[in-house]
Amino acid sequence: MKLKCGISEQAINKTIEDHPAIGEILQKYDIGCVTCGVGICLVKDVVSIHALGDETEAKIEQEINDYLDTVTLKEGVTA
Repeated sequence: MKLKCGISEQAINKTIEDHPAIGEILQKYDIGCVTCGVGICLVKDVVSIHALGDETEAKIEQEINDYLDTVTLKEGVTA
């Protein structure tokens, strides 16, 4: 999973704290990281361990990257 802004290498709990919309995207696909009490998985691993298939993983990747594009445009940061 190739996500912009280095998100792939961050712990999921930190990512959801900084970007709640990513948690909402994951929940849409029944990935319950928002309610996980541990939250130390890396974002790049979270989707793959749920074995949703390549097509669904690609959709999730695209949705997260689209979200990150809107955030970086608002903040004036390059992804």
